[in-house]
Amino acid sequence: MDKPVKPKAGRPSSPTGQAYDNRPDFDMSPEEFRKAHPENEFAGASGVLFEQAMAQTRMAICLSDPHAEDMPIVFANRAFRELTGYSQEEIVGRNCRFLQGPDTDPREVAKIRTALEDEDVTVVEILNYRKNGEKFWNALHIGPIYNNAGELIYFFGSQWDVSDVRAARAEELYAKEMARELSHRMKNMFAVISGIVNITGRMRGVEAEAREINRRVQALGRAYETTLDEASSGDIAIGEAIRAILEPYDLGTGRLKMQGNGLKVPFAVVSGVGVTLHELAANAEKHGAWSTDEGRVEVSWRAAGENNGDLVVTWRESGGPDASSPSGDSGSGNAIIDRLIRHAEGNITREWKPGGLEVTIEFPAR
Repeated sequence: MDKPVKPKAGRPSSPTGQAYDNRPDFDMSPEEFRKAHPENEFAGASGVLFEQAMAQTRMAICLSDPHAEDMPIVFANRAFRELTGYSQEEIVGRNCRFLQGPDTDPREVAKIRTALEDEDVTVVEILNYRKNGEKFWNALHIGPIYNNAGELIYFFGSQWDVSDVRAARAEELYAKEMARELSHRMKNMFAVISGIVNITGRMRGVEAEAREINRRVQALGRAYETTLDEASSGDIAIGEAIRAILEPYDLGTGRLKMQGNGLKVPFAVVSGVGVTLHELAANAEKHGAWSTDEGRVEVSWRAAGENNGDLVVTWRESGGPDASSPSGDSGSGNAIIDRLIRHAEGNITREWKPGGLEVTIEFPAR
């Protein structure tokens, strides 16, 4: 004959929160609430489901009585007690405002008051205080509960600690503000550099060289300006930088075609890509495809490498002069490109074809 099953030792028999708050697998508050409010009891299986849902959910939940003076809390589950640090005895019978403090925004409190007066559903993010005085951001969702006759019997409130989410938002906002400030300062810096180059060029009689240098500076400026908002995350969409660098050379003529997706690469890659593409564009204007009316340039970018993390940029010219017999003089532009790519530990291949120059450049992602 089977032995009778004994009840678990230590099972609390009183509705006081302190007696069972130390039981991680048990919460008596739903059961005690049903006993205390038999007139609003859910019948049969619904009542059991209510108890299980309220006891086991990780979301803090409370019910307030709109017909009692000052609308006191009549039910709070375990998650609510854990969130706020208060015991059942310290919660039940008090208005929810006891969680407010000196820095609680009265505008959010007014939204709550309006929703209660209108028997409406609303969600607010409000600064609340735990029992130990610690602040936390509470995503509070409140709404009315009606009985079968359509009469208001309770107000439902669910609370969720979103302090980490708020901190992440604040950090993102700060990063964007810093990016805007940095963008402003970089524009000023590039303007100063450009001015110095122009003055030095005039003083030394090398104005043409000064203009050439300034074009490189401006290309870098365009590349950085379009990517600063993303720089705080470490990776940027390289396509935006490529378009910013090359679109001034096209000016809507349709002689430039760009193909690529939203590939993201480290922010440090921008300078190498910017100067390299500028030099290729400048060479195309002087000696390559863009030196003729029919010339076209196609630029594409993709991910490559073992982990598809490296950036590969392909430059193809067509419709320009025959490039199968390049000049023996590589020019300063090619020298600059080679030095940049070598410094970045990348690779470059050039193919001089009758149809035009083809260049493939690989920039390591890390």
